[in-house]
Amino acid sequence: MRVKVFATLRDLLGTRVIDLDIAEATTMQEVLDALVAAYPALAAKLRDAQGNLTGQVHIMLNGRPIEFLDGLTTRVAPADTLSLFPPVGGG
Repeated sequence: MRVKVFATLRDLLGTRVIDLDIAEATTMQEVLDALVAAYPALAAKLRDAQGNLTGQVHIMLNGRPIEFLDGLTTRVAPADTLSLFPPVGGG
């Protein structure tokens, strides 16, 4: 699975693209767990103390926000692309 990292998250993780080896029928929760294990600095951006998503990172699977799919139980496949965006402001 390819994970694309955007804006300030690139600086935090030190990369633009992460390639994860995942099995078929992996859940979004498992993917995020693997990302946090590999990049601990991402943990505070993704989850609060109870393990819920903070909303500080917009998570999209194949161009669709995961909240419009099945959230953390969304099934992902090795050929999928996950995109991580920090909130963007401006005007």
